[in-house]
Amino acid sequence: MRDTTSPLPAPQTLLRWWHRLGPGLLFAGSAVGVSHIYQSTRAGAEYGLGLLFAVVAANALKYPFFEFGPRYALATGESLLAGYKRLGYAVLALYLLLTLATVFTVQAAVTGVTAALVQHVLGTALIPWHMSALVLLVSAGLLLAGRYRLLDSSMKIIVVLLSIATLVAAAAAFSQPAPPAAGPFKTFHFADPLAVIFLIGLMGWMPAPIDLSVWHSVWALEKRKNQPDFSLRDALFDFRVGYIGTAILAVIFVLLGARMLYGSTPDFPSAPADFSALLIDLYRSALGPLAGAAIAVAAVATMFSTTLTVLDAMPRVLRQSLLLLGEGLPSAPQPDRSDQGRHAWLYPALLLAVAAGGLLLIRSFAADLRSLVDLATLLSFLTAPFFALANYALVTGKHTPEAARPGRALRALSWLGMLYLTGFSVYYLVLRSA
Repeated sequence: MRDTTSPLPAPQTLLRWWHRLGPGLLFAGSAVGVSHIYQSTRAGAEYGLGLLFAVVAANALKYPFFEFGPRYALATGESLLAGYKRLGYAVLALYLLLTLATVFTVQAAVTGVTAALVQHVLGTALIPWHMSALVLLVSAGLLLAGRYRLLDSSMKIIVVLLSIATLVAAAAAFSQPAPPAAGPFKTFHFADPLAVIFLIGLMGWMPAPIDLSVWHSVWALEKRKNQPDFSLRDALFDFRVGYIGTAILAVIFVLLGARMLYGSTPDFPSAPADFSALLIDLYRSALGPLAGAAIAVAAVATMFSTTLTVLDAMPRVLRQSLLLLGEGLPSAPQPDRSDQGRHAWLYPALLLAVAAGGLLLIRSFAADLRSLVDLATLLSFLTAPFFALANYALVTGKHTPEAARPGRALRALSWLGMLYLTGFSVYYLVLRSA
């Protein structure tokens, strides 16, 4: 007779949940990038703990719209892209236009920061765009060789490595006395337009643009394709692990910035790669080689994971958007078959096009890259309320089975989130027009 009191099944349960993880960690790999290692750390460096509330609030108020991605995908068997088409061709077309307007700029930005960090850590003398080409070549090779399976397994390793390295760096930082201040301490004031614009940028991209909910819905269906018993319950658990992890890492980076950099220097580099290099050097000098190595590993792992996931997600959503716009609307949700049939060649073709376009932008317009990134982030930020409302409409509407729809608490949080997104978008426009 089986001994039901034996603790032996526990490791099997843990192993099962480990295999269920995937899309949520891909989300974490995409989200934990410039917004965390640059913006969160800089928030702590410039304002101490004065903006910690903003990081926590952004993660809490944007939670529902990201969760609706895997929730809708696993409940209906189709991605949010197909859902947008159900809301009207204009909704899907707007998403496609936004993606086309930002795809090369976003890929160039994350790849350029990754390449600069790798160069700084390794001390190589390669021309920056050569290092960027190498990063893209490695990323494209991994994705084309293993497609989703390899991305799934590799991202688990990268996110675990990132988390451990960040925790080691934080432990080292808080085990040492705080460094003496070398400059004046700043206090956040809502009356300061520059400070408020920084706050809006911090909250608008924390933990990520709402667009990532679409990517997550696509990855969730890829996970089910490779693992047919991947259920809605599994998907929500996986998402919450990734989302809560990104929120915790954001708080840690704010604390690191406040502990190590607040008041330590009056001028911070404006470029994310330069700021990250400064952060690594300060850790090395203040805490020794171990903490310096830990933060270096965390920074490189953070940005490489972002480069890898963006390079996978952009071709996927472009491909599905193009195919959906060219097809009729089914009368009922259909299983997503984006990587099957005669259109399978589109993914590798678009992947190579995204990589080549990003590299060309890095090589040809490096001096103007910051302004291009500002334009891309502004477009995503101002359209966030629209897509938040679209996600809410889909997951609470007739196309989602009633049992899979969110409860009252999540709906209430959704409305608070939409007020937050709309309010800050309007405030931003008022500030820019003043």
